[in-house]
Amino acid sequence: MNICQAVEGGAIISHMPSQLDSLRKHSLVVADSGDIDAVARWKPQDATTNPSLLLAASQDARYRHLLDADMDRMFVNFGREILKHVAGRVSTEVDARLSFDTDKSVDKARRFISLYEKENVSRERVLIKLASTWEGIRAAEKLEREGIHCNMTLLFSFAQAVACAEAGVTLISPFVGRIYDWYKQARKVDDIPVEEDPGVASVVRIYNYYKRHGYKTQVMGASFRKTGQILALAGCDLLTIAPDLLLQLSNTQGEIEKRLSPEKAPEVKKIHLDEKAFRWEHNDDAMATDKLADGIRKFDADARKLEKVIASLATVPAK
Repeated sequence: MNICQAVEGGAIISHMPSQLDSLRKHSLVVADSGDIDAVARWKPQDATTNPSLLLAASQDARYRHLLDADMDRMFVNFGREILKHVAGRVSTEVDARLSFDTDKSVDKARRFISLYEKENVSRERVLIKLASTWEGIRAAEKLEREGIHCNMTLLFSFAQAVACAEAGVTLISPFVGRIYDWYKQARKVDDIPVEEDPGVASVVRIYNYYKRHGYKTQVMGASFRKTGQILALAGCDLLTIAPDLLLQLSNTQGEIEKRLSPEKAPEVKKIHLDEKAFRWEHNDDAMATDKLADGIRKFDADARKLEKVIASLATVPAK
């Protein structure tokens, strides 16, 4: 066991590392937050944002100066500030209303990158988040060829994961917690043990498939409800974690076991999905179709609320 040791009064005192410190040895830790102070506190490698997180941040007086009547500029303002506190990348999300429009998604992504570059932020430090619809995946495929890297969000089915890998995207974010929520409700139970958690199992299956077949696309587990889900995925390429769960991991001592590794990936048949096969396979997963549609609706609703917040600020006289 790896234990930090200190000498005090002639005696050797052993200090166990926190679970968060231990986790960092196995996976890149990413902060899932629009709260810039929280990002600064946890010093993650990367950070992710979405309309819901930025809606919450927009109502915090500390970040009032980042608001802008132009939503795209506001998203970039938050991203620029977050990047001051991370060594790696920030994810900025394309409007959910464009989830079924490849061309407009590409245009929006290009605009984000243009705005970042005007702020002297390299495109290498930005991930464009797109919904993992067929149209979103095609947009990402085109953007990756232009050197604009993508993070595919709202990913619930194995079909989505396969299509993203075949498109050569940089990163995917399978939503552990929202899968867990759906099955918990469907089974009418208060909890599902981690070893039986369909959300955890989904990420394990995707990770093993990617590593077995040599895909470069990285897997970033997302949308966690409890620390047990996170610890069960130690070894996943990246894990994006909300500040409250980062705090729990930081306050809990103990070495954790690496659960995922390319060497442990079992043999599994490689498959190819054209559009018809993708739509059929995704549609065959009731949870995935429900949660993808629900996620798009919710991100759209929060984006509209954010627009109203910005509009209301424009009517307030300057002091």
